[in-house]
Amino acid sequence: MAAGRSAADERVRAAVAPAVDAAGLYLEDVRQVRTGSTTVVRVTVDLDEDVVGSLDSDTLGEVSKAVSAALDESDVVAGAYTLEVSTPGATRPLTEPRHFRRARTRLVRLVLDDGAAVEGRLVDVVDEADEPVAVLEDGTRVPVARVRKGKVEVELRRLEDEADDTADGEEG
Repeated sequence: MAAGRSAADERVRAAVAPAVDAAGLYLEDVRQVRTGSTTVVRVTVDLDEDVVGSLDSDTLGEVSKAVSAALDESDVVAGAYTLEVSTPGATRPLTEPRHFRRARTRLVRLVLDDGAAVEGRLVDVVDEADEPVAVLEDGTRVPVARVRKGKVEVELRRLEDEADDTADGEEG
């Protein structure tokens, strides 16, 4: 069982994993939280680590329906519950090699185990001596194991530019 996950969370994970896999997505996390008399089931999904970009809302809606059907069929959540299916979001901490791979093309800020901070655009994650290494646009190479805290910096200007490109019928 993964750290921090209960046996009940693991049962829900097992029930919804086939629906998430069938959608071609990665099951990032499953948590159940009790709020009053209702249980909130939080399912976090993401694109495969080799894909750059964001999960679109139509796909998220489709997988939400499939996850809901899987939970209804399996009956692993006792009583009334509210289902929340979401993505990790742009500001999730970078804690695993797959998170770094998903953050390619993004501006990242990394605090290393010696306290030094590195910021730059992440262009790749490569394996060196069987260890993942983050490669920044300026050529800086940071072993992922040395990152004590990593996060994606939200770039409002870049988001506005992407929205303008989409409105103009361009991709990018």
